Amino acid sequence: MFLVAPATGRAVNPPGLLRQFLRYGAAGALAFGIDLAALYLLLAYAGLHYLLAAAIAYALGIVCNYQLAIRWVFDFRRLPHWQHEFVLYVMVGVVGLGLNLLVIGLLVDQAGVPVLAAKMAASAAIMLFNFGARKLLLFT
Repeated sequence: MFLVAPATGRAVNPPGLLRQFLRYGAAGALAFGIDLAALYLLLAYAGLHYLLAAAIAYALGIVCNYQLAIRWVFDFRRLPHWQHEFVLYVMVGVVGLGLNLLVIGLLVDQAGVPVLAAKMAASAAIMLFNFGARKLLLFT
């Protein structure tokens, strides 16, 4: 991923951690789009409770995010077997899911925030946790 330097207008390649974080953000945005679309569909057409719908949608986002992380974001993989790596990746995701559901539940039930807006706020809050935990546990 290249960025454009404001002073010179030239393309620069950011250092490793910054590059990974920017790519993780882009991958996360795509995974979040899948997550949010699935949440909307599960609420609007399947009639699921908002927390169950959020959990299912989050799981779809994790699968997308993992595929992008191993193919595009992180250069180094600590574990030799993808199955073990995926389990640990999902375990971090489960903690993130718990935090996500907590924030969504508090915002919806306590503050009266609409579900999709609460989902967006929760996802933004959890992104740094997910990146840091996955980078530390799996990709360093």
